[in-house]
Amino acid sequence: MATQEEFEPVIGLEVHAQLSTNSKIFCGCKASYGEPPNSLTCPVCLGLPGALPVLNKQAVEFAMRMVLAVGGTIQKRSAFARKNYFYPDLPKGYQISQYDRPLGEGGEIRYRLQDGEERVCRLIRIHIEEDAGKSLHPEHGENFTRVDFNRCGTPLLEIVSGAEMQSPEEAYNYLISLKQILQYLDICSGDMEKGQLRCDANVSVRPVGQKEFSTRTEVKNMNSFKGVQRALRFEIDRQVKLLKSGEEVQQATLLWDEKRQAAQVMRSKEESHDYRYFPEPDLVNLVISDDWIERTRQCLPEMPVARATRFVNQYGIREYDAEVLTDSKSLADYFEEVMAHFDDGQVAANWIQTELLGFLRESGQDINECPFKPQQLADLLARVTSGELSGKIAKSVFADMARTGQDAAVIIRERGLTQISDESMLLAIVEKVLSANQKNVEQYRAGKTGLLNSFIGQVMKATDGQANPHLVSQLLKRKLEE
Repeated sequence: MATQEEFEPVIGLEVHAQLSTNSKIFCGCKASYGEPPNSLTCPVCLGLPGALPVLNKQAVEFAMRMVLAVGGTIQKRSAFARKNYFYPDLPKGYQISQYDRPLGEGGEIRYRLQDGEERVCRLIRIHIEEDAGKSLHPEHGENFTRVDFNRCGTPLLEIVSGAEMQSPEEAYNYLISLKQILQYLDICSGDMEKGQLRCDANVSVRPVGQKEFSTRTEVKNMNSFKGVQRALRFEIDRQVKLLKSGEEVQQATLLWDEKRQAAQVMRSKEESHDYRYFPEPDLVNLVISDDWIERTRQCLPEMPVARATRFVNQYGIREYDAEVLTDSKSLADYFEEVMAHFDDGQVAANWIQTELLGFLRESGQDINECPFKPQQLADLLARVTSGELSGKIAKSVFADMARTGQDAAVIIRERGLTQISDESMLLAIVEKVLSANQKNVEQYRAGKTGLLNSFIGQVMKATDGQANPHLVSQLLKRKLEE
């Protein structure tokens, strides 16, 4: 009987990214999340008779940015098509999408696995389309489904990968890199909980060494990257068990249930002919000039990999630190603003990764919600490197900054936390500590020099951590060597 190791998964992802335009793709309705149900609608996005679509230029430009950023090719002439299917949240009975002539083709997403190995997944196509509404299914004892049409007509970017990933972990890291690119381009927030980034996974398993694809299934309804990973593991295991028992995998669409950690069949999987695609009669072909493509290319921001490399070269930080700091555009921007007011890149990188990110994780906040500005952190770090504050006191001041948003100078003044660097004052405390520890002094002078740290600790304790540790060490060594 075949074992689990004798099969390999084949995974391809279809990602829908909700574009951050001001208005919808074919009408002037506001594209927004969290508004009262059915308050952002008009005859166009509701599909009322006689209403005609007008293409949103910004949606096209956002899509062009993505195609160029991943190294794809923008088709100079693309076309819209009607994708026909019937569902309560699709008022027209069809979705305006792109079919045989998409906006973009090719390109690739690069991502790293946990062991640091870099992988590349090629893209098949990138196209723009409109979103459907949202069905709110029965809950709390209700026996009816409600429909909110606010999302109808919101512009979507569909990014279709090749079937080239071979594990749920690869799919997870692919999605992390894809989201990072979307955020750097400033075209999608990537918030899966708000439906602004959605992923459908096509998965099959085949005997190791087999070149032909096996029957695939599609898994939907995953609301987090970890959810995608868990759903893929479940479906891969399910398919392997079927094949090992001599059964066949049926082509189907499955819905992932996060609470049950299981997927169930929703319907047999459709093929393109099931949607009865035909050219959208109310929209002309989308024609893009060479000049428009070049202008868009010139406006592309510095991407994560290039920015990380620059951080290493410009600020002298480690490669690992550069990768962490460029994980999100907002975090990279914060670091650069700190460096505009501070001159030690590695110190700034260390503090941001340990103290700042630690605080944000504990408080459940995003870097954009940080209670103090980069200039305020830079001021605190300058006081540490100048010797005004010890590391211990600086961390205490940081905690108060995180809690109140106040400047370090205000907190230091109110709490009387300035580091003690008065040599005569510290010398008196040093002599008192040594006098109270004569036995350890003799052991130090006999060669047990490791006791120096014990003496430093006692001086720091006697000054509530406010003594300048470097000066304390110098004074102790001078007295001990007399």
